[in-house]
Amino acid sequence: MEPYYYSQMNKQQQRIYQLIKSGVESFSQSFDVPRIDGTELSDIFHKLRLDCPEIFYASTFRYSFYDDSTLLKVKPVYLFEKNKIKEHQLAMKTRVEKLVRVVKEKSDWEKEQYIHDFICENVTYDKLKKQYSHEIIGPLGQGVGVCEGIAKAVKILCDQLAIPCIVVISENNPEKNIKYRHAWNVVRIDGAWYHLDATFDNTLGKKEVRYDYFNLGDKSMFKDHEPLIYKAPVCREDNRFYYKEKKLSFTKQEDVEKRCKQAVKKGKVLTFQWRGGYLTKTVIEELLHRIAEAGTEKNMHSQVSINWQQAVIRVKFIREQIDASVKMEDAYEEENDAVSLE
Repeated sequence: MEPYYYSQMNKQQQRIYQLIKSGVESFSQSFDVPRIDGTELSDIFHKLRLDCPEIFYASTFRYSFYDDSTLLKVKPVYLFEKNKIKEHQLAMKTRVEKLVRVVKEKSDWEKEQYIHDFICENVTYDKLKKQYSHEIIGPLGQGVGVCEGIAKAVKILCDQLAIPCIVVISENNPEKNIKYRHAWNVVRIDGAWYHLDATFDNTLGKKEVRYDYFNLGDKSMFKDHEPLIYKAPVCREDNRFYYKEKKLSFTKQEDVEKRCKQAVKKGKVLTFQWRGGYLTKTVIEELLHRIAEAGTEKNMHSQVSINWQQAVIRVKFIREQIDASVKMEDAYEEENDAVSLE
């Protein structure tokens, strides 16, 4: 598959993209490209790095030109010296190959889940926002990352498993107190495109892996995500959404109560999606009543948390007496991080 952002460019942009790629991959200190506007050049450079997360060692560049010249001189800024880059490249190649080996024969959906779970179980959100946390060496080498590094790590693992995958970037929105851009992935599973935000699931899943943002369509995704900076394929459906796939998406109150009773009996946490209409105060009260009822037989009490935008509800039953409480979850509570698009 042709790199996604490359495929969206005109011929001159593609030529410059290839020249930058070639120059950076050969660790050139400087190289010439046809002269274009600086903003456009920056755009091409960053799209190249979204297409090619393996270029983790050159996060930005400088450029210069003579007034009468038709060329620009591009000078990449490398994060490490050449030998160190080669060391990191080898380590990343080995790490990626080893990680994907165990799922080579699985279906694309199962491969995607494996990648998602690896991120949620092994990567800690980097509150210090170190430079390498924006690149694959953060999540794959250090076990830490911010949204950009996590999305790039998901992409490089999908690339290795031949799953079409794009890193997408959304705008900030100061009016909503969203200070920074956010990155996640759009993946193609069985011919259809879906949104996959491993960072949001990572920040939600403090005690177990969450799948609230696993294969969403545009309508669901943009309930709590800002519009994209660069155009991405349309995600028309959410048929392969995790909770639908696992028959944990309910439209009837009695089904919720039934599954809660099973969770009580097995001593397990139940996380499910509500699809029986909008989560109004009345609907939530009825659901909470049903959930509480499910625990009474075994003298258990419920702790409930709700991701309201995605209508995902987590229920845990415990023995000790507690006041009934409902926590509203925010998937982005500590994730307001910067995407390094300069």
